[in-house]
Amino acid sequence: MDYLPMFARLEGRPVLLVGGGEVALRKARLLLAAGARITLVSPALEPEFHEFAGRFTHVAARFDPAHLAGQILVVAATDDLEVNALVYQSATERGLFVNLVDDPERSSFIFPSIIDRSPIVVAVSSGGKAPVLVRLLRERLESLLPRHLGGLAELSGRVRRRAKQVLASLSDRRRFWERAFASNTLAGLIEKADWQGAEQWLNEGLDKARTEVGEVVLVGAGPGDPGLLTLKALQQIQQAEVVLYDQLVSPEILDLVRRDATLVSVGKKAGAHSVPQEETNRLLVEYAKAGNRVVRLKGGDPFMFGRGGEELEVLAEEGIPFSVVPGITAAAGATAYAGIPLTHRDHAQSAVFITGHCQKEGKEPDWQQLAATNQTLVIYMGLMRSEHIQQQLVSHGRRAATPIAIIERGTTARQRVLTGTLADLAELAQQAVSPSLIVIGEVVALRQQLAWFGEQGQGQEAESGHELKLVSLA
Repeated sequence: MDYLPMFARLEGRPVLLVGGGEVALRKARLLLAAGARITLVSPALEPEFHEFAGRFTHVAARFDPAHLAGQILVVAATDDLEVNALVYQSATERGLFVNLVDDPERSSFIFPSIIDRSPIVVAVSSGGKAPVLVRLLRERLESLLPRHLGGLAELSGRVRRRAKQVLASLSDRRRFWERAFASNTLAGLIEKADWQGAEQWLNEGLDKARTEVGEVVLVGAGPGDPGLLTLKALQQIQQAEVVLYDQLVSPEILDLVRRDATLVSVGKKAGAHSVPQEETNRLLVEYAKAGNRVVRLKGGDPFMFGRGGEELEVLAEEGIPFSVVPGITAAAGATAYAGIPLTHRDHAQSAVFITGHCQKEGKEPDWQQLAATNQTLVIYMGLMRSEHIQQQLVSHGRRAATPIAIIERGTTARQRVLTGTLADLAELAQQAVSPSLIVIGEVVALRQQLAWFGEQGQGQEAESGHELKLVSLA
């Protein structure tokens, strides 16, 4: 970091501005807006300086080091290289911060590009290396930040003292403000410039906040690639105070959770159920009733074999508010990254998603229906029962030569795709690791043309003699 960004209070403080041209005029406007007490040294001034008559002291002379006496900040805005060099040398010798306009190499501070929504101020700088890029960024930020942002900050300042009195803990106050700023009601009042109504709404919200329970947001994290998170999912995990996450949620996505949030692993893995479902349900209720904003973060989509519905049933019984943010399910994400379309006009007119886990009371699925041709069968959590799946599909009429794929850690940099036929399923499954997705159907053969994710090598022969290709991120 070449410069430490900081905001200086210049109200009533002495600043020396050297120069009287157009550039100096721009700096004078900025310094006066910040309340600085300017001494302006220049033999002559642009006529536009008259608009600030009486608001600065003009010394009609060339710069002399004696002009630095009593100043805290110095700005040189002349086109005279000799004068600028003298300003820099003299100010540096006295330990003063100095800025030479358009000369960052000889400036101990610089003026950033500013987005002013006072009292909220956003500053952007490249340290003088890319001023055009900074201008484009400022224009983008100007369009993103609403004009009423400053008024909202002023309003918050008026309510802040009472919030401290009503809500004793820092976490309770933070929770109150986060919910208030995210509220459509408050946004609507401010858009209508109803500041009195907005202040009343905030005060009423403070009274309710003393006894308010928290809420739970069920969020789908997608199949692994953090780029596949929805915008709403990202917003929720960055606002959460507590995140209960599954084993299938990738480390890259967990890195996006706000730093001060409490992270609780309630992960389950095939053959290793680390946290019983009942305990997960209990934790959700406990954290929410303590007033927390809780995110239940699940891999893929929470309603696709994720027990999301079961968890919401518990919350509903306990009277805890909840909402759902869908995610890209593994069947959609992993197959897309593997170059396998789920449906295709020539090969599959439907796609069926099932879980490899046994149904309640050990009931078997309708294998006759699952073995139908012209459809793609996608099996979640099927590695451990792959031999049984293979036998049932073949015995119910699915061709043993039907193309299949096993996709490990789909959409991540560690994605690996094993391909073969239905006759090879059990053998290939022994080479695969969890989490993996099994895809069965003629569409798998299209992977030879459509595989796009990462660098495609020539492939290598697995011990079983079947094609095994490693898909890595370039």
